[in-house]
Amino acid sequence: MKELTRAEEQVMQLLWRIGKGHVNDLLGHFPEPKPAYNTVSTIIRILEKKEFVGHEAIGKSHRYFPKVSKRDYARFTMKQMLNGYFSNSYKQMVSFFAHEDNLSLKEMEEIRLLMEQQINEKKQLP
Repeated sequence: MKELTRAEEQVMQLLWRIGKGHVNDLLGHFPEPKPAYNTVSTIIRILEKKEFVGHEAIGKSHRYFPKVSKRDYARFTMKQMLNGYFSNSYKQMVSFFAHEDNLSLKEMEEIRLLMEQQINEKKQLP
């Protein structure tokens, strides 16, 4: 899987949200100032070449849809971040976020509970 540019990721976020649509459908979801039709069309074609997007022909137009799920791309980007910034160490990544000022006590407690649930589930595996 390839990494996306900021513009490509913005188009993918819209496609993941709406499911499928024509270029005009995507344009309708962009905030102001909206990009040009040709810009979005070009980005879509690039995403097709990267195999992130597919299309179905409807008359003379194309309706586009994601071929890569948001979850799969999130997993890919998180692995890239883990490797590139945290020496492939989940412990370093969690420590980094735990020391950030914007992580509330409530969020840390919720994370702790999630981790405890995962630990208990892994302990029950044969």
